[in-house]
Amino acid sequence: MRSGQRVGHPPGHRLGRRFGWLWGAYGTSALGTWLAFGAFPLIAVRVLRAGPAEVAALSAVGSAVGAAVAVPLGPWVEFRRKRPVLIAMDLVRFAALLTVPAAFALGVLTFLQLLLVSVVVAAADITFRAVSGAYLKTLLPAEDLLVANARFESTTWTTTIIGPPLGGAATGLLGPVATVVADAVSYLLSAFGIRAMGGREPRPERPAAARLRARDLLDGWRYILADATLRPLLCNTALFNGLVMAVQPLLAVLMLGRLGFAPWQYGLAFAAPSIGGLLGSRLARPLVTRFGQHRVLVTAGTLRAVWPVGLAFLGPGAGGLLLVTGVEFGLILCCGVFNPVHATCRLQRTATDRAARTLSAWAVTTKASTALLTAVWGLLGSLLGPRTAVGLAGVFLLTTPLLLPRRAAGPLHEPEPEPAPTPTPGRP
Repeated sequence: MRSGQRVGHPPGHRLGRRFGWLWGAYGTSALGTWLAFGAFPLIAVRVLRAGPAEVAALSAVGSAVGAAVAVPLGPWVEFRRKRPVLIAMDLVRFAALLTVPAAFALGVLTFLQLLLVSVVVAAADITFRAVSGAYLKTLLPAEDLLVANARFESTTWTTTIIGPPLGGAATGLLGPVATVVADAVSYLLSAFGIRAMGGREPRPERPAAARLRARDLLDGWRYILADATLRPLLCNTALFNGLVMAVQPLLAVLMLGRLGFAPWQYGLAFAAPSIGGLLGSRLARPLVTRFGQHRVLVTAGTLRAVWPVGLAFLGPGAGGLLLVTGVEFGLILCCGVFNPVHATCRLQRTATDRAARTLSAWAVTTKASTALLTAVWGLLGSLLGPRTAVGLAGVFLLTTPLLLPRRAAGPLHEPEPEPAPTPTPGRP
């Protein structure tokens, strides 16, 4: 798509061969991730005989420590070529995940290894997301970012729908580590796809000292906090995502335990509504074209917050199944609209020379807040009961629209590139 075109062009327009490779790499790794959805807890329970506390630690500690490990990586990659870093993060995840089936085959797999692998994968995930956003900003003109983010969002929900059922079938036929192998291979294929993009990427120049300083670690957060749009948007995202994810274990306990839903009913209740994400991602660009980015951002961000409180009224039987499916469909539909608009707004508000640091700080914050809120709501679920804790999360979610930006953001002024030195006569 040429830089002179506008967002309102038909959905079939092309974004170029290089974006096509990047999109294909993303789709491949996303499918691998959803094929292996729940693989580590399953291995921990069925192979290592881990208890509930260990399974909870595998998720919360892995994400929290992975986020901490990723903190210095954002400033470190800011002034490096982005494509080699993306390939490296894919290969790191490939190698780390492959140790699990290898250890399982040798009979030496331990819970500590699962925990360490989850930390490495979480840190690499955060770095990959930050760097891919920074790279996308340089790969496409600003008016194409919403189209690209909507395609990524659509791919996410497509793989969400088809991945877990296929992964469950593969686990039943081939054993508990089969999907981990598939996930590892997906990262290897993603690395090949990014490598196949080709093109020359100039090395960013660091304007100050070459070494990473301690104050550089906070650059991303300083940039976010200084921006009147990014600051509330991060607060909204961290709180909303954290609360939504925090209630998932409680819903599993409530539905599979007290309410007596079968595992296939539980899976169906969360897989089928993902169709709403596909629909929402298709609506995002036409809605922005008609109503404007800020209005769609605030409206979708507000509507997505009203659904989860309905889960507090979840009951047994077909009525309960319809309730949770309807709530999840409404929630995911609104998220499908909000997410690509939010991702585009975030990229547009971030200067190119700050993108990796800012997106890394963003991902670290959301990962850490999710881990913290998951732990807190696990404690509340033990003290108050899962239904009360789920309802309390829904009430808090109703307040999250107050954190959305109140005004449309003004134009971002990118720093002007430094002029090239004037050649000295007689010298090359």
